[in-house]
Amino acid sequence: MTTLFDPIRIGDIDLATRIVMAPLTRNRASPGQVPNALMAQYYAQRAHPATGAGLIVSEATQISPEAQGYLDTPGIYSPAQVAGWRGVTDAVHAQGGRIVAQLWHVGRISHVSLQPGGQAPVSSTARAANGKTFIAGGFAPVSAPRALRTEEMAGVVANYRHAALMAMEAGFDGVEVHGANGYLIEQFLRASINDRSDVYGGGIPNRCRFLLEVMQAVTGAIGGGRTGLRLSPVTPSNDAGLDGDTQALYEHAVAQLAPLQLAYVHVVEGATGGPRDIAPFDYAALRAKCTGAWMVNNGYTREMALDAVARGHADLVAFGKAFISNPDLGRRLREDAPLNALDASTLYGGGAEGYTSYPALAGA
Repeated sequence: MTTLFDPIRIGDIDLATRIVMAPLTRNRASPGQVPNALMAQYYAQRAHPATGAGLIVSEATQISPEAQGYLDTPGIYSPAQVAGWRGVTDAVHAQGGRIVAQLWHVGRISHVSLQPGGQAPVSSTARAANGKTFIAGGFAPVSAPRALRTEEMAGVVANYRHAALMAMEAGFDGVEVHGANGYLIEQFLRASINDRSDVYGGGIPNRCRFLLEVMQAVTGAIGGGRTGLRLSPVTPSNDAGLDGDTQALYEHAVAQLAPLQLAYVHVVEGATGGPRDIAPFDYAALRAKCTGAWMVNNGYTREMALDAVARGHADLVAFGKAFISNPDLGRRLREDAPLNALDASTLYGGGAEGYTSYPALAGA
């Protein structure tokens, strides 16, 4: 019987276990959105496959200056950022770990103070989200966006391709495209947000067009075997209302991606960081459309994760907040050891406290 602790090959990437560290925004990049030595230490602490993760998905990483939506989040488009990420990937690989970069464009979940020249954020729509973001001075309402023009779309797709190539140059084992949590790709997918009348709006095929173009560009650049995708079909995160036909939308999207032979699809079940049963959705039917490995996420306990893999409901299980406060979560899962408590006050921004300061079990 397959277990959570068994090795697996996903696409072109060999993993020692099926335990995944989910992407976690921590807002600790240096000026210029450059990863730094403290970040390298943080990821290295969680990288050894015997004690940490079989795979680390990096914190969400913007693909361009316009893609940023939160203060002090890292990018993956400039030479300085590539060099900073190389320090992270080298540290992870020195521990025997594997790491992919999550490629991110926030779309309308941004603020003019974070945008080049103080311009409006871009989205599928000109309607503002009802939400907040993290800027200098704390949390603030997001700014009203402008709708991307049809002729601008190819440039955004090209930014994803460039970021994927930069990730490989930085030493990542692959990339995960962020298509979840109400950010740009989901702003195109969901009819509750997308009010366009061009080829990127309207029916399901048109609303899936941007996602498909992004995935084709990324896999064309680095190969499907090093490319994953994160989706969150029913999450309300960042003012993302449910689609009119959620099941049909996401099944169409995943089916269209099948020819690309993705390494994996990473699905948030339920509301991101919240209730798993917020809305009905048949995840098994969605998985049936997927050709790669199936990664599940959201509120998984040790028992749930063991059961999901043993029963074949998932190939990998991603853990989020538990990896923040437990750098050796993999060992704790193996030994059924107690977990450190999370200090929520140190989640976003700051230094080593609440970041690299959490203790591992004795005798490691």
